[in-house]
Amino acid sequence: MTSERRPDTFRIRRSIAAGATLIIMLMGGCASTQIDAQWVDPQLSASLLRGGRVLVACEAYEIVIKQICQDQLAAEVVARGATPVIAPDTANPAPGRPLGADQYLGAARNAGARAVLTTYISPAATTVSPGFSIGVGGFGVGNHSFGGVGVSAPIGGGHVATGHTSNSRLTDADSGKLLWTAKATAPPSSDVKTQLWELTKAVFEAADKANLF
Repeated sequence: MTSERRPDTFRIRRSIAAGATLIIMLMGGCASTQIDAQWVDPQLSASLLRGGRVLVACEAYEIVIKQICQDQLAAEVVARGATPVIAPDTANPAPGRPLGADQYLGAARNAGARAVLTTYISPAATTVSPGFSIGVGGFGVGNHSFGGVGVSAPIGGGHVATGHTSNSRLTDADSGKLLWTAKATAPPSSDVKTQLWELTKAVFEAADKANLF
């Protein structure tokens, strides 16, 4: 008389659940917004901008990106005890490339600003994610059935998400000298406003470490 070897039900369920968890993690992504590089003038005076006026300008490939970015820059400047002055619109002779700081120096001096803070937002990596569905149900192995988790990727589902890069710089209004610059990158997301806020937050955290305010 032969004995039938039954599959290890607990082990199968645990393996499937672990696989589903891994897929969920991959779908959510592990990347986060971060500072890629930063440079500070070694002769920069601490808290240079605190209590002063700062001309802020944001450049982007879409007007809505520019306006959101500019509002966020101004809000962060206010939160650090300085007064933001929104830069006037300036024609870009080379679309797709950031303007030079000298394009804003005249406006900064006229406004009594100590420095010009500019940020250039550009698109980075783009991802196309298929639509996944996760369900709890049963499945069969031989003559036995078990509960478990099923994962499927239906054709035609999913969404497109774009990452963004922020290149920021601080320029002395009087001399035109570069005082500080930083680059930050945000992973692909379909929520652009939150993505821009995370970029701005990362840039200003770097500015705080550099004692700009």
